[in-house]
Amino acid sequence: MAKNSSRAIGRHMLHIPGPTPVPDRILRAMDTPIIDHRGPEFAKLAKKCLEGIKTIFKTSNPVIIYTATGTGAWEAALSNTLSPGDRVVMVETGQFGTLWKNMAEKLGLKAEFIPTDWRHGADPAAVEAKLKEDRNKEIKAICVLHNETSTGCLSPIAEIRKAIDKAGHPALLFVDTISSLASADYRHDEWGVDVTVGGSQKGLMLPPGMSFNALSDKALKANKTSKLPKSFFGWEEMLNMNKVGFFPYTPATQMLHGMVAAIDMLHEEGLDNVFARHNRLAEATRRAVNHWGLETVCKDPKYYSPTLTAVLLPEGHDADAFRAMALEQFNISFGSSFGKLSGRYFRIGHLGDINDGAMIAALGVTEMALQLANVPIKKGGVQAAMDYLVAQHGSAAKQAAE
Repeated sequence: MAKNSSRAIGRHMLHIPGPTPVPDRILRAMDTPIIDHRGPEFAKLAKKCLEGIKTIFKTSNPVIIYTATGTGAWEAALSNTLSPGDRVVMVETGQFGTLWKNMAEKLGLKAEFIPTDWRHGADPAAVEAKLKEDRNKEIKAICVLHNETSTGCLSPIAEIRKAIDKAGHPALLFVDTISSLASADYRHDEWGVDVTVGGSQKGLMLPPGMSFNALSDKALKANKTSKLPKSFFGWEEMLNMNKVGFFPYTPATQMLHGMVAAIDMLHEEGLDNVFARHNRLAEATRRAVNHWGLETVCKDPKYYSPTLTAVLLPEGHDADAFRAMALEQFNISFGSSFGKLSGRYFRIGHLGDINDGAMIAALGVTEMALQLANVPIKKGGVQAAMDYLVAQHGSAAKQAAE
């Protein structure tokens, strides 16, 4: 039945892999009067955020908060540690790995790819081999996406750190966690990351417009000799002002109020429980996709993302047309496709403040949309997801009773 209402009925089902829906508690926290960003009340708020965000990155070192999207935090990572003409290596895990390389080139860096087919995460062995080839130690940084948002492939950062060390190479390790922070286990200090890039609008459940650089001592040392231009994104002035609870420019004050609530919510649930929930919903989604007889973009289970699943459609079916129809008929938004696989897949986001019931509803709508689009599937994918979730909750209840 064609849609004939001028009003979308019910709550929009936002299942793109970010921005994610902002919980009511965070919206209420942000709904406060503006305060003086040079006054004592703000200093208390800023210090609470600057300390609290360290617990999410799992670091004891400084985390810089930018009033910018994640792309700005990419630029900050590069410009604060490198100099014109420096060699940097990106792993081509997908669209966002590609964009990071493009940015590096625009900044005057010599950027190189470790290529992939966009269907796997970063391979530690390939990183090690690339660095061993660099006998003169000219490569200054390795840049990896922890979770490639365009394809749904998670990369093993701890193993990549070991690969760099095994190669005996001094390159800095930069990691993008924009679609994995506060959703997948991440350990900035323990894994030896030098600069971690993060964003507000996904696992942190905040609106877009805030991003982060978590720093290592090695990155701070590199900052002393970096010659790339930097002004707004400069670390030194930010760090000096942050020590007393302020910023060198007007910050996003309402976002900081929301951040306090977001960090509290994550710790009330417990980070390990947050990660387990995302893994559970991801596996339920993949079981539905597999039952339907469709294929995920991520080919190897060891790279499966806990925050999104990219679903390939059969030949002859346009994924963008499918997404448009699903939005029109069922008021649900799926993520788009990119690059060499453009038009071939859609992405189901399962990250942020989402529970089992919401995920089952989304999968139910997805199954209806696939049928309406005449995509050949085996019905019952939602039931397969439900059976898995029931079994998981049953096992958890049994363990709690023992």
